[in-house]
Amino acid sequence: MDYLDGLNPPQRQAVEHTDGPIMIIAGAGSGKTRVLTLRIAHLIHSKNVDPFQILSLTFTNKAASEMRQRIERLIGLEARNTWMGTFHSVFAKILRVESERLGYPSNFTIYDSDDSKSLIKSIVKELKLDDKVYKPNTVLSRISGAKNRLISWETYLNDPYIKADDEAAMKPRVGEIYRLYQMRLFKSSAMDFDDLLFNTNVLFRDHPDVLNKYQQRFRYVMVDEFQDTNLCQYLITKKLAAVHQNICVVGDDAQSIYAFRGADIQNILNFEKDYPDLFVVKLEQNYRSTKNIVEAANSIIANNKAQLKKNVWTQNVDGDLIELIKSASDNEEGRMVASTIFEEKNNKKLSNSDFAILYRTNSQSRSLEEALRKMNITYKIVGGLSFYQRKEIKDLMGYFRYVVNQDDEEAFKRIINYPKRGIGASSVEKLMVAAYEHDIPLWRAVNNAASFLSGRAANAVTDFATMIKSFKMEAERKDAFEATSAIAKQSGLLKELYEDKTIEGLNRYENVQELLNAIKEYVDNPENEDKSLGSFLQEIALLTDNDRDKDNADAVTLMTIHSSKGLEFRQVFVVGLEEDLFPSQMMIQSREDLEEERRLFYVATTRAMEKLYLSYAITRYRFGRLLDCQPSRFLEEVDPSCIKLTRRRGQQPTASHYGNQGQREGKTGFIGLKTPSVRRNTTAKVHTPSPDFKPSNTQNLSGGMKVEHPKFGFGKVQKVEVEGLNKKATIEFDNFGEKTLLLSFAKLRILE
Repeated sequence: MDYLDGLNPPQRQAVEHTDGPIMIIAGAGSGKTRVLTLRIAHLIHSKNVDPFQILSLTFTNKAASEMRQRIERLIGLEARNTWMGTFHSVFAKILRVESERLGYPSNFTIYDSDDSKSLIKSIVKELKLDDKVYKPNTVLSRISGAKNRLISWETYLNDPYIKADDEAAMKPRVGEIYRLYQMRLFKSSAMDFDDLLFNTNVLFRDHPDVLNKYQQRFRYVMVDEFQDTNLCQYLITKKLAAVHQNICVVGDDAQSIYAFRGADIQNILNFEKDYPDLFVVKLEQNYRSTKNIVEAANSIIANNKAQLKKNVWTQNVDGDLIELIKSASDNEEGRMVASTIFEEKNNKKLSNSDFAILYRTNSQSRSLEEALRKMNITYKIVGGLSFYQRKEIKDLMGYFRYVVNQDDEEAFKRIINYPKRGIGASSVEKLMVAAYEHDIPLWRAVNNAASFLSGRAANAVTDFATMIKSFKMEAERKDAFEATSAIAKQSGLLKELYEDKTIEGLNRYENVQELLNAIKEYVDNPENEDKSLGSFLQEIALLTDNDRDKDNADAVTLMTIHSSKGLEFRQVFVVGLEEDLFPSQMMIQSREDLEEERRLFYVATTRAMEKLYLSYAITRYRFGRLLDCQPSRFLEEVDPSCIKLTRRRGQQPTASHYGNQGQREGKTGFIGLKTPSVRRNTTAKVHTPSPDFKPSNTQNLSGGMKVEHPKFGFGKVQKVEVEGLNKKATIEFDNFGEKTLLLSFAKLRILE
């Protein structure tokens, strides 16, 4: 087939090497998706592999859908028969078929994080624990981390090291919450997202016949974004590929940025240890970015010790130098970014959608949004409140979920008295207590409300049960759209929203109509064979954040760097490049953490196709205080030949902005970053602290003292001054010149 003609030699190798274990190390912008697509097409077309025997695992449904469409264009409708999707969607499909082996019904509910937090909140309240100590977010994160490492609640409760960790964190009862959380999930016939992976592992571990069935079915296993897999995901894929050994993993260790979600970079770094006869292909040619951007990115990631060596290069043009924007404050940073976008749009006839602004934390978007609004530049925030997280959508979805699964406790609590039907919180509590005390499903208690409640409340609950039964009959007889339209009307929810004539009320009503439109679209899609309500609910439950973003308006994209992975834009601004913000002070506890932050910076720079801007401010409001900021150490690591300092129109070139006025502009590395004097050594490396380094009490620090800083090394205190509540020290460092540090944040060891 001529589809192989356009491939470069390593890409062709990756496509044609089909048998045995293979690792494709795909640098940023190296055509990875194209290679994966053609590899599957090649297996089907040239190797005559049955599409049903190919399993392709991705991290977003959008990526899977795009690949399937590309393969379909090459080889036709046979492409639809491949098992392709996210880890969670593929394994949810397997669990639906095999659920009885684990004691679950096939129509089990999948809880999202809001459902999980609500359940944890209830358990914390029932155990009479302090909800300020046992915050749902924190507890859920701890439970999620345990599941990703395949630690069951039984193991968790009996592990002395885990117990010691929880006690050190002043949360000794997390294990008990984990136990009750899993029991309540099981009783509600529900699994959370992590359970989809955890329970697949349990299924394959405890039922060898089931494992063998899927091992024989999947002759070829492919895993995209392998550097983002956790232990749980890796073990499943390893088990599935154990018989035929035709496992293909694709990834880039330099883009491993999800350790906080449980991703383990060791999976890709040590893959060869599990497969000694591994065939390795490196895709090193970048087709996305200019030479300046590629070289800058290479110079950044070269500082990481834990990595698979590769030499990313490009035949693209040199392109513009990377522009370094320095601002007096975070608000000025927003204005400078907005004015730059305005100028570039007009000068180069670009669209809003050609620009992206990337930041380390969501809270940084405020000043950027304000500046864009003032200049009438349309923007959208990725990772904000998604459509399916809106209250009115979750309310109606609660009805849909409860109609499909009457064991779903969280859905029951959401809809039992909405719209209001005279069933108060005390009545709901009585029903739930009765279910626990009599050890019966909650639905049975609801159906026998008169046994546990009296008067109007009993009648109201009985009417509710009758309504749910009628909805259940509708759902069994009709497709998802017909059933949901009836539920929306007959539940009273649509009427409730329609009667609210406020602007917010109209928006909520329109959102519900949009949900019904989405269901109609789902039913009308010929690719969806199962058009039932249950099937639609599973599709929605498994959407990732990237899949939910369907806004196609021409808008500047604002997002965290984590959300930007896999995307590309003509012009990219990476803002907030300051110490303690990026790299994040909260995330760095070890060299491994620092290297993950550097990989995050690498991902940010490699999103840019034509132009890259790096921006930082010398003061920023954080935690309610105006703080002096130091430029990020990562700026030190950018190749000086790729970067220039930029002055924007309307910004005065004062010493407070740029350091000494004698500083040159043009091809510079870190020149102009330091305030107030010129940096002595533009190539100085970050200092390695002394083995006995321990921060001193700086209360009595004074001029003339010699000190050591963990990053800037050794220096001499020039002066100490007090401004308001802040105490500052100006220090002349041997290799980094003069620095002014806030003593409430700086870590200094006093030498004399």
